[in-house]
Amino acid sequence: MKNLIKSVFFGLISVILATSCDMESNSDTSIKAGHAKVNFYLIDAPANYDEVWIEVLSVEVLMKGNNEDNGSAWINLPYESQDQKINLLSLTGGTSEHLGELEIPAGEISQIRLILGEDNYLMQGGNRLDLKTPSAQQSGLKLKVDKPLNEGIAYDLVIDFDASRSIVKAGNSGLYILKPVLRVIAEESATIEGTVLPLAAGPVVVSALIEEDSVGTFADENGKFVIRGLKAGDYTLIFTPNEDYQEKTLEDPVTTQLGQVINIGPVELEEAVEEEPEENEEGE
Repeated sequence: MKNLIKSVFFGLISVILATSCDMESNSDTSIKAGHAKVNFYLIDAPANYDEVWIEVLSVEVLMKGNNEDNGSAWINLPYESQDQKINLLSLTGGTSEHLGELEIPAGEISQIRLILGEDNYLMQGGNRLDLKTPSAQQSGLKLKVDKPLNEGIAYDLVIDFDASRSIVKAGNSGLYILKPVLRVIAEESATIEGTVLPLAAGPVVVSALIEEDSVGTFADENGKFVIRGLKAGDYTLIFTPNEDYQEKTLEDPVTTQLGQVINIGPVELEEAVEEEPEENEEGE
């Protein structure tokens, strides 16, 4: 598992639509009649780089019944940051980036798309390595949602950008390519959170495995971790610390239910055991 997480490969943007109990709250009187409010957030899964920077231009929404080829049918939400750059690897331990909010007509979201600029790069060992973006992505990363929105209700849409699976090295060319693969969960979701100790074991990758699926995050500088957007079921949790500590797999699975936050409490990791050198035979 440790080798898998540390390998350099690319391929996944995940989008998780989280509508847990506190997300679909009571009717908000500040929302104008006939509309719903959607907040957009960005989170990240772990990656074996120092930093991964992406340039986010906007998020666009397509309501059901509209033709995706009709550019004017997409509702645009510009990302209004000073430089529009986000370090994905800062979005761990429950930290998220608020991309903005929209009031849109009640109905059903058919698709969203994330619009990225061309100034995307990673930092490794103090070196900047530009991420080439295929021309096919210039129209945005389209994500199928199919999520009904009720009038007067506020929703959170969480975009989970898996940096480790979203970067691929192009052979021996030395080039790195940003080539996302998309996944959508459009239902209520579960959350697992907790704390990993001691802090000296960091950085710690926390992975939740269910059947053939794996979702992960980093514990933050206080040891806290939060894994959102999980389906209901039994998850095996694996904690992969730095080389001075031992990897740990929880003996009992963590059972999640939709709309619930499961706090597993603190998890203690043990220091790695140094192997004693073999003694030579007498006389050697």
